[in-house]
Amino acid sequence: MSTQTASSAAPAAPAAEEKPGRTLTLIAVLLAVFVVPMSISGTAVALPDIGASTHAELAPLQWVVNAFNVAFACFTLVWGSVADIIGRVKAFAAGAAIYAAASLASAFATDVLWLDAARALAGIGGAAIFSCGAAIVSTIFEGPARAKAFAYFGTVAGVGVALGPSLSGALVQTLGWRWVFAVPAIALVVVLIAVPAISKAMPVTGSTGARIDFAGSALFVVAMVLLTTAIVQGSQWGWGSVGVVTLFAGAIVVLAVFAFVENRREHPMLDLSVLRNRRFVGLCLVPVAGSIGFVTMLTYLPSYLTAVTGRDTGAAGLIMVLLTAPVLVCPMLAAKLVTRGVSALTLIYVSLACLIVGDVALTLFSPDIAIAVVALPMIVTGAGMGLAAGLVDGQALEQVDPAKAGMAAGFLNTLRLGSEAIAVAVYGSALATVLGSNITDGIGTHAGAGHAAQVASQAAGGDLARAAEVSGATDRQGFLDFLTQAYDSAFHTVLWGLAVACLVLCAVVFALLRGGSSRPQQAA
Repeated sequence: MSTQTASSAAPAAPAAEEKPGRTLTLIAVLLAVFVVPMSISGTAVALPDIGASTHAELAPLQWVVNAFNVAFACFTLVWGSVADIIGRVKAFAAGAAIYAAASLASAFATDVLWLDAARALAGIGGAAIFSCGAAIVSTIFEGPARAKAFAYFGTVAGVGVALGPSLSGALVQTLGWRWVFAVPAIALVVVLIAVPAISKAMPVTGSTGARIDFAGSALFVVAMVLLTTAIVQGSQWGWGSVGVVTLFAGAIVVLAVFAFVENRREHPMLDLSVLRNRRFVGLCLVPVAGSIGFVTMLTYLPSYLTAVTGRDTGAAGLIMVLLTAPVLVCPMLAAKLVTRGVSALTLIYVSLACLIVGDVALTLFSPDIAIAVVALPMIVTGAGMGLAAGLVDGQALEQVDPAKAGMAAGFLNTLRLGSEAIAVAVYGSALATVLGSNITDGIGTHAGAGHAAQVASQAAGGDLARAAEVSGATDRQGFLDFLTQAYDSAFHTVLWGLAVACLVLCAVVFALLRGGSSRPQQAA
């Protein structure tokens, strides 16, 4: 379907296909989109060097990563709404400028708290890049060209995630950790140079009669800060601790107030009527399924490979290519299939099925498994993520009025990043809980072994050798074998839970997509 612009000036503009500068616009957006996930996945590699350079303690050092993620999750929806009011190019440019400035501040940081603050500011800019970048692509491309553009969008984001650790590692080893932040700043300066061309390629967007919803934005940010902080700190404080429970309860209360306020505003940050579009909601839940079925494996399978199968980190990294390669290839494959007449919705259904089948088949993993046996399950799981990566954004934004594309993109990306944080945190907590139970139940059978809580903590981090040393067991090798079996059992228990959760969510998505209308809600 074709997309019309929202403002009264838009009909006078040439059709999207006739607008000059679309290719340059896409390149600029993709460069910015590459920088954000690369920074997310790559920053962790630099943490040891950052800690040594700044003499940082563990908690503030972890917030070098967490501050970015929390700020990103908090402001994604806010930027989407702001973009619909002030214009998507202006909001995109503002985000790129903020990100570039924050990255420069990070590169010159001499104190870890300074670095934490700069990374939080970068997260705010990154939220604008993703929300407004998707809305820009949705606005200037139509039909098959839009499908292809979003395929590039999904592919580049996947490449950024996959290559982030490798690129950051190379920068740390050759130039130092500061260049992990300096290089993105340079890339975004290039993007900012292209902003005038983007403006020429874009039809007029933005609503001159609307005002920024400061009250709704503030409430949403507070709710997301409470929620994401609870998730981040849950594994450290304990999921049942007073602090974490209070944070979750506070998030629920503030979200309820947010919904109350938004329902009574003429120009809300999140138009809750959009959520009555069943197909839009169903499409927004597809990345959540990917978070459960793929992102958790991307995060924790390397630890299994090193802790249980005994491979070194280099070998584990090579094996993980089987999981990540489809994410790089499948978005373009999906776009080609759509141009040849295959329904985008059919491909999304196939991607969901791949996530379920792949996760179930990954239970074949064992301490002595040959990689050839699990290669296909890993490829299938990666395909489950990759096939939908280039389709969901475009399909979802087609379900809403073009005037609300920024807000819709912000909502979609809020669910995407938020679900990744939740899925990874829940997986880690569940693995630690089941592993701790396995160790507590069996540690008494080993002579001299004790300190179950400390052993479980070390084992949950993947360091089984250190866990065996802490235990004081007389038969060190026998106890190490016990820990390997305990970790393997916990991994499979949690993996089955993931498969069931993914199956339930996919069933919900299927029901919403089958029962929803494909026609967008037009602005009044």
